[in-house]
Amino acid sequence: MKKLISALICACLLFPLHGQRAHALSVSAQSAVLIEAESGKIIYEKDAHTRRGMASTTKIVTALCAIERLPLDTVVTVPREAAGVEGSSVYLKEGEKLTLENLLYAVMLQSANDAAAAIAIITAGSIDAFAELMNAKAAELGLCDTHFENPHGLDGEKHYTTAYELAKIAAHALENEAFARIVSTVKYTIPPTELSPARALVNHNRLLRENKDIIGVKTGFTKKCGRTLVSAAEREGVRLICVTLDDGNDWQDHRAMLEHGFGLYESVSLAREGEFSYTLPVVGGTSSSVKAETKEALTVTLAKNHGEISVKTELPRFIYAGQKPEKPVGKLRFFEGGREIGSLPLYLTEETPKKAAKKSFFVK
Repeated sequence: MKKLISALICACLLFPLHGQRAHALSVSAQSAVLIEAESGKIIYEKDAHTRRGMASTTKIVTALCAIERLPLDTVVTVPREAAGVEGSSVYLKEGEKLTLENLLYAVMLQSANDAAAAIAIITAGSIDAFAELMNAKAAELGLCDTHFENPHGLDGEKHYTTAYELAKIAAHALENEAFARIVSTVKYTIPPTELSPARALVNHNRLLRENKDIIGVKTGFTKKCGRTLVSAAEREGVRLICVTLDDGNDWQDHRAMLEHGFGLYESVSLAREGEFSYTLPVVGGTSSSVKAETKEALTVTLAKNHGEISVKTELPRFIYAGQKPEKPVGKLRFFEGGREIGSLPLYLTEETPKKAAKKSFFVK
C-alpha cells in the first residue's frame, strides 16, 4: 500500500492534472499583457507596466494621428528628409507624389520608416512637431508611461511605452474605421508613380495569414528593443488585444495568450432592438398614455463565469404633453454583481400633442 501511494504521488508530480495545464500561461516576453478591448480589463500580464522600447509598434500612433488630421486622399510630395531614412523602407524618392492612404499602407504593412517620416512632415511640418502630436495623443488617452521622439520607432532615449499602455493605444486605434481596415489587410499594391513602379506590399504580421480571428495590428524590431508585437483578434463578439515587448517567441506567445482569453470571455446580449417597452401616463395631452422603449440593441463582453444580470429602470411617474420622441425620457441600467455594465436610453414612441385650450365665454 505504501508503495502504491508513493507511486501515485510521483505520478501527480510528473504529470499535473489536465485542468491545471490548461489554465497555466507562460510567455517568453520581458513584458506582456492581454486585455479585453471593450472594458480594458487585464486578463493576463507579465511586467506589463515597465517602460520599454516599442520599435515599429510606434507606427500605430503615427497612423492614427495622421488619419485624424488629414483626408486619406491627401496627395503627399515626399520631402528630402523622408527619402533614405534608415531601416525598413519602400524606397521613396524625393519629390515623388503618393496619397496619404498609400503611405499608410506602406507604414502599417511594410513598416516603412521613410513613409512614416513623410507622413509626419506633411502632417505637422517636421518630425519633432509630429512627435508632439503623438505625445498629445498619449496624454489624451491618459497614458503616463508613454513618450515618443519620432514616428517610426527607431531607438531613442525618451522613446518608450509599456505593454499595458500600448494595448490601450491599440484598442483605441481600432475604433477608427480607416485604421482598422488598413491594419487588417494582408496584401496591398501601391500604384506606380511618375518616379517609381508599382510597389507590392505584404503585411509583416503573419498571424493575419494564419488565423481568421486576427484583425491586426503591428510588428516591430530593433536590436535594442528586441521583437515587439501588438495583435488583436475578434471571435463571436469578443475582441482581445495582446502585446509583447522584447519577445523572441512572440508568434507562439500571442497564439497562446489569445486562445487563453477566448476561453474566459463571451459576448452577452443585454437587449435586442425595441425589446424593453413601458407605458407612461400623459398629463395635459390628447392621449392619456404613451409608450417609452429602447431603440438600440446592447451587447457586452463578460467573463464566462459572470454573475446574475439585473436591470434598473429609471423613468418619471408621468410626462407632460408636448414632448418629442427624439429626446430620451429615461434610461435602463444593466448590472452584474453590483457593477454597472451598460445602459440604454428610453425614448417615446410617438409625439404627445397637448389638448386644445378651452375657449372662455369672455374671450372673443
